[in-house]
Amino acid sequence: MPFIDEARITVIAGNGGNGVVSFNREKFRPKGGPDGGDGGRGGGVWALADNNINTLVDFRFSRLFRAKNGEHGKGADRYGKSAEDIVLRMPVGTTIRDAETNEVLADLTDAGQRQLLVQGGEGGWGNIHFKSATNRAPRQKTDGKPGEQRELCLELRVLADVGLLGLPNAGKSTLIAAVSNARPRIADYPFTTLHPNLGVVRMGVEKSFVIADIPGLIEGASEGAGLGHRFLRHLQRTNLLLHLVDISPPEGGDDPVRSAKALVRELEKYDAALAEKPRWLVLNKLDVIPEAAQARIIRDFVRQLRWKGPVFGISAVTQAGCTELVRAIYQHIHAQQLLQQRAQRSMLPLSVREMDSVASDDPRFKQEEEARE
Repeated sequence: MPFIDEARITVIAGNGGNGVVSFNREKFRPKGGPDGGDGGRGGGVWALADNNINTLVDFRFSRLFRAKNGEHGKGADRYGKSAEDIVLRMPVGTTIRDAETNEVLADLTDAGQRQLLVQGGEGGWGNIHFKSATNRAPRQKTDGKPGEQRELCLELRVLADVGLLGLPNAGKSTLIAAVSNARPRIADYPFTTLHPNLGVVRMGVEKSFVIADIPGLIEGASEGAGLGHRFLRHLQRTNLLLHLVDISPPEGGDDPVRSAKALVRELEKYDAALAEKPRWLVLNKLDVIPEAAQARIIRDFVRQLRWKGPVFGISAVTQAGCTELVRAIYQHIHAQQLLQQRAQRSMLPLSVREMDSVASDDPRFKQEEEARE
């Protein structure tokens, strides 16, 4: 199934049925009075977040969704039948916007979440509602209300705790395959990743996190080079970015330091908030560097890049250093969850003991402490 993360659709709710003017004319009740029933409600259109769907492909080719109208009222106090609602199943992580106003109507972040997109029209009143002491034979009735109509823009942003960021062939697909259950396409040429891949990294019972791999970003992406910025939106929901760099000595290729700086500039051009997310430097392909020279090359790279954050040296192929990286990621995510839970329970500041607990789980605090020593 092709990965489609954008779509534009039209949703039209059903009109309400009309009320009716009717009078009871039974044999022994020639003047039985008004008995015109109400019209039924028109069907609405709902969105439902479904964990079993991971693409918007169903909305790329079917773009018009129209609910049925409510039935008209009838005599003998019979009301028109209301129309059934339409439910559109969408991937978790879908943002729904009004195409005309750009207003966000829904952000489907939880499985089972429902959102009304357009409301069906209310049914009209039959003449039974207009009977009174001074109007015993009313001939008034009302028509049903029209249903709402909207043109919508659907945009999918995958839900993941960690996002991989790097140039083509930096080893992102190899890394996500090594540490998670994802099985992306891997080949020795650029842009083997053509759409986001999600993998679940399990640390133990009820200890896991989700990692996302997107197609490689290159200099000039803001002008459309490579695959452009198209897939960067899928990193906007993540809590942590891993900047993966091929640290192996270049053979006539671009300088790794220059390429790393260029990637950060492209990130800033796309979204300043995304560039400000916590980001760790992961230097990959240490397996092609002699062990005696690895520490020096990493140290020189960090100095030239003027990097101040956490640094990890790994080999995704041999999985050297991957266990330490995965453990640090989980500890960071767990620390963030503790902070969020505390913020939800109370607005009071963390105690000294709680701050120490959070700091002990986050490698950033560890590195700052080591730097002070």
